[in-house]
Amino acid sequence: MQPEPFAQDEHRARSVDLLQRATAGQEPLTGPVDLYEAMARAIKYNLDGRVEWMNLALSRKELDLQRHDMLPKLVASLDYTGRDSDAGGSSRSLLSGRTSLEPSTSSDRSVLAGELALSWDVLDFGLSYVRAQQTADQVNIAEERRRKVFNRLVEDVRTAYWRAVSAERLMNQIEELQRSTQAALELAEQQEKVGLSSPLAPLGYQREMLGIRRDIQALARELGVAKRQLGALMNLPPRTAYRVALPPTSIDWEPQPLAGGNANDGEALLRMAIENRPELREVAYQLRSNDREATAAYLRMLPSLRVSVSSNHSDNSFLYNGNWVGWGARASWNLLNVFRLPAEQQKIRAQGQSLDHRQLALTTAVATQVEVSQARYVLRLEEFRTARRFHEVQVRIEAQIEAGVQVGTLGRQALIRERMNTLVSKVRYDMALADLQNAYANVYASLGIDPVTVEMRTTEPVASLSAKLRAMWAQRRDPAAMQEPSAPTGTAPQTPEG
Repeated sequence: MQPEPFAQDEHRARSVDLLQRATAGQEPLTGPVDLYEAMARAIKYNLDGRVEWMNLALSRKELDLQRHDMLPKLVASLDYTGRDSDAGGSSRSLLSGRTSLEPSTSSDRSVLAGELALSWDVLDFGLSYVRAQQTADQVNIAEERRRKVFNRLVEDVRTAYWRAVSAERLMNQIEELQRSTQAALELAEQQEKVGLSSPLAPLGYQREMLGIRRDIQALARELGVAKRQLGALMNLPPRTAYRVALPPTSIDWEPQPLAGGNANDGEALLRMAIENRPELREVAYQLRSNDREATAAYLRMLPSLRVSVSSNHSDNSFLYNGNWVGWGARASWNLLNVFRLPAEQQKIRAQGQSLDHRQLALTTAVATQVEVSQARYVLRLEEFRTARRFHEVQVRIEAQIEAGVQVGTLGRQALIRERMNTLVSKVRYDMALADLQNAYANVYASLGIDPVTVEMRTTEPVASLSAKLRAMWAQRRDPAAMQEPSAPTGTAPQTPEG
């Protein structure tokens, strides 16, 4: 056999097929996407989530298959033999050495025989039962890995959504102010060349404007990919143009993690995290499976007992009874397994100790994450409040500058500068909001609280799943869930970008 690579046409056909199937069967966008529709679409269509669902389904199929190993074996066999002459045979006396019978046969030249045998090995049943229990633990492990992926997915969607909201609100203003900045810079350069004022004044103005413009470009670059990131999380086709629903600006954007609960009880939060985190649950299932491996080691040491019963038929005409029922029992014992048991026990103990130390390390890591997520949320909340207050002050400064320009006491260059400062403060305010929302989601993720409930199914429509998500987060006192978002005018349908 020689290596046979795919032809280029086959690679091309495969790529077309993959691109079509990656986003096939999805509900089309009908309007602006709010936070909970984005979550619903990510939960329903994100391919990483689908992989985890498929792994969970595969584990359940393996469990169904493992259950069959506990059943007795029912074997049907058909045996045909034939020859061109009779087998025949004679007997010789062991005492005298004389032939006592003339050659004779007790079998036809062609014989067809059948058997239906039911057998059951007690030891195999015990081992299969333990293996089925371990496979059931693998189903639980797959479920915990799915929970972990969906926790991360919802956290990423929340962050990307709020950055996309900032981009939706501000990108047009950023482009407009960049044009105004360019005009102001050109005017300052002309003033410098003609010498209408001291050279230092227009140079200082240019430096200030370029510094603000640099900040705007850095913020625009960070916001420019937000919608694409959100679209990728929702598994939208590449280059899909869509709008995000803009939440009302009047909402109090200070979500309270675990509102009405024990948000200030650090010990209770830690216990909640240790109880719910999927990583620790996964190790717990692995420990239980390892304990069951010790039972399997003991069972392999025991003797095997096989009992069987069979129904037989043969068309050999020489048989007096061509149909009969047979039964039997057989015991066997591999004595060397007794000497193997201590080594297996040592391996199982070592595996258990390794898993135990792993869960202790995870416990410390989870405790740190819970503490860090709480502290991070408090810091992000303070940063958000500072950014909000800074923006409010900057808006009032711009209003004063604009009033001065109207009465002629201030130049238009000062107004352009303050408008740019206002835009920078607005972008930073929105980004502080996005960071606050991310920290809010991270608190729930660090505690292992599921972003979905058992009543939610990926088979239900996006609208239904979105409504359930909104209701769940409203119970968690998420401000975005407690008021319907306002749709921007001129919403665009789901179309490929040019």
